[in-house]
Amino acid sequence: MNLKVLAYQLRQDTVELIRAGKAGHIGGDMSVMEILVELYFKQMNISPENMENDNRDLFILSKGHSVEAYYSVLAEKGFFTKEQLLSEYNRFGSLFIGHPNNKLPGIEMNSGSLGHGLPVCVGMALAGKMDHKDYRVYTVMGDGELAEGSVWEGAMAAGHYKLDNLCAVVDRNRLQISGETEKVMAQDSLIRRFGSFGWHVIEVIDGNDIDQLDLAFEEAKLTKGAPTVLIANTIKGKGSAVMENKAGWHHKVPNDEEYLQIMDDLEAAKEALG
Repeated sequence: MNLKVLAYQLRQDTVELIRAGKAGHIGGDMSVMEILVELYFKQMNISPENMENDNRDLFILSKGHSVEAYYSVLAEKGFFTKEQLLSEYNRFGSLFIGHPNNKLPGIEMNSGSLGHGLPVCVGMALAGKMDHKDYRVYTVMGDGELAEGSVWEGAMAAGHYKLDNLCAVVDRNRLQISGETEKVMAQDSLIRRFGSFGWHVIEVIDGNDIDQLDLAFEEAKLTKGAPTVLIANTIKGKGSAVMENKAGWHHKVPNDEEYLQIMDDLEAAKEALG
């Protein structure tokens, strides 16, 4: 399976989903896609068949507003059908709501209240150590989310307990709903900051590059005695000039003209990779 091509196919699926549901955090969906694809189709021991196995890997999408990308990945993985997702997303009474819902198969925790994912993952990882399990725990956070104090309480605990079965990813796209992250709450010291809490820090220069992500996650698996965080430098709205690096696309439904251009751009990118 060509994961680079798959990431663009799932971007197209996500755009279709947002159009069908008439809502969605499209910019962050696009920036996080390769991270989710790499985790679910290469790194993690998780599938619809092993969800009752208490030694499966665990994942929490802490930046739960990027749920459309997450749903698309889970559908591709076979946790539910694409037809069900497309017909039910954001409909009244549906379980496919605008943030991850653990009443749906494959989702471990309701998330999206920013700052909660990492602390919960610390608990999961610590439980794994105490129970002598082999599973690994992963979470993806947004860079705007790091202004939440609970993130740093979790980071401190993870370093203290030397949770080398924990890997966090920061989707570092430098934009959030109110504008540029560096203007809202500057974070250019992330490498030093996480390092000061006892984390092994890996900067992924291009967080939308599957090969770079693959190397980083493999390095994380080999790291002993410390949790690992990947600072993944991504592009918000990745895949189309209509959306890329534009804060206004944090939450937006493309109109007909924008939709056609975005889908054309994603198809061209997919064909170039294929």
